[in-house]
Amino acid sequence: MGTKRRRVLLHLVTAVFMLMASATPGLAQSNSVSHSPAKVVEKYFALDNKGVRLDAGSFESVAGLVDWKEEPAWGKVIVIDGFTVPDDFRRWEIVNRLEVLVPVEFQVLGVMYLETAGFVPEPVTEQARVRLKVLNGRWKIMEPVLPPHVGRKRMLNVVREAMLEEQDGTRQASLAALQAELRKAKE
Repeated sequence: MGTKRRRVLLHLVTAVFMLMASATPGLAQSNSVSHSPAKVVEKYFALDNKGVRLDAGSFESVAGLVDWKEEPAWGKVIVIDGFTVPDDFRRWEIVNRLEVLVPVEFQVLGVMYLETAGFVPEPVTEQARVRLKVLNGRWKIMEPVLPPHVGRKRMLNVVREAMLEEQDGTRQASLAALQAELRKAKE
């Protein structure tokens, strides 16, 4: 077979595979019904941990995983040290083939209030049950709509960036105090 024919065949095979991947939810979407609902919960909170829900413009990164259409305005952020989602289906509550409740556990360090740039240390283990349903062949998180649960390192970076942009000396001092409180949170 000639080089030109091989190239054409390779392009054709690639095009067919890409077409199949876009038409087959299991290949194209990590929240397809063929995937574990726990993986959907894990992906959602991994993105949340990185702070994607802090900016209204980045809602699109989680929109395909949830059933709500927009992110509510939050006055606080839950600062966490991590979270766990059990992949063992025996720890889930299976309502039926198309609905399941998956537990998630957060290692909370405290609450950061956005209006006052204040941090209140409240170390606790928080538990939530995430309800997922199959809609159009994909697992979607139905509830609860929790405030952002963001990792401490990411929050420290957000505060540092805000300090660099802030021109007002009083606000800069508030942000510096917030940064110090966040650093102490894990100690």
